[in-house]
Amino acid sequence: MNSQPPLTRSIQQQSRSGELPLVELSNSHGRALICLQGGQVIEYQPQDQAGVIWLGQHSRFEQGKAIRGGIPICWPWFGDHPDNPALPAHGLVRTRLWKVLETTDEGDTSSLRLGIEDDHHTRQLWPYKFQLELLIQLGQQLTLTLSSHNPNQVAMPISEALHSYFSVSDISQIRIGGLEGGRYRDKLHNLQPFWQRGPLAITSETDQVYVDTDARVTIDDPVLKRRIIIDKQQSHSTVIWNPWTKKARALADFGDRDYQTMLCVETANVLDNSLLIPSGNSHHLSTTIESVPLDQTTTA
Repeated sequence: MNSQPPLTRSIQQQSRSGELPLVELSNSHGRALICLQGGQVIEYQPQDQAGVIWLGQHSRFEQGKAIRGGIPICWPWFGDHPDNPALPAHGLVRTRLWKVLETTDEGDTSSLRLGIEDDHHTRQLWPYKFQLELLIQLGQQLTLTLSSHNPNQVAMPISEALHSYFSVSDISQIRIGGLEGGRYRDKLHNLQPFWQRGPLAITSETDQVYVDTDARVTIDDPVLKRRIIIDKQQSHSTVIWNPWTKKARALADFGDRDYQTMLCVETANVLDNSLLIPSGNSHHLSTTIESVPLDQTTTA
């Protein structure tokens, strides 16, 4: 194991639009591009495949501005703050600069470990100390692990999500598996509960939080002839989001037709599954993403 950048092929710092630092992981399995603002994966391309992660053409690479697409880190709340909607949507860390703590090459896996902690600014918005680490591992799959440590003398309440945007050929053609029979709360209908019947197809604006589930989710894309597999650990919620036509037009950083080529499947602990981390304890949220040929047999 090497605690320094091992080879330029494995990690190198770049910039886009001259403002935000980017880090690239690459090896024989593919490449991943990470923006240090937000600790946000913005590209993942397995070797000899089309890119798996969606990034909006209108995404802004500006200091203090959220990037539309990739895998934003939502923490310590998801969506609007439950008590104060004037606070930043999706929490405190998605527009802040993360530090590179370690890079490693071990076997056929290249890894990047990032960190961020509270400061005077965050404590003005949220009255807790915290220590976060994000481990990004590029091997045959892409794995992200978000570790939340509570150094306070009291329990620390959080909700969290790895807000993954996936690239699809045509939203009307894809099918989402793994949530059959699950209970979800529909954010478009005042969080009323519903039950999922059969595989999920997206035919209109969708904003659904599946609760009490740790199931693998799959995205079948017959045009690209691939299946994206999303596994997760210590996650009990899955969020499915697509803005469709009207909402897409209302989002300043979203093209009118961008909804056709993206789908969010988010590994999360939100709503019914929000967490209370005891003093001195840590919680580890993880997702693993893999792309395989659609006709390849997979097991859960």
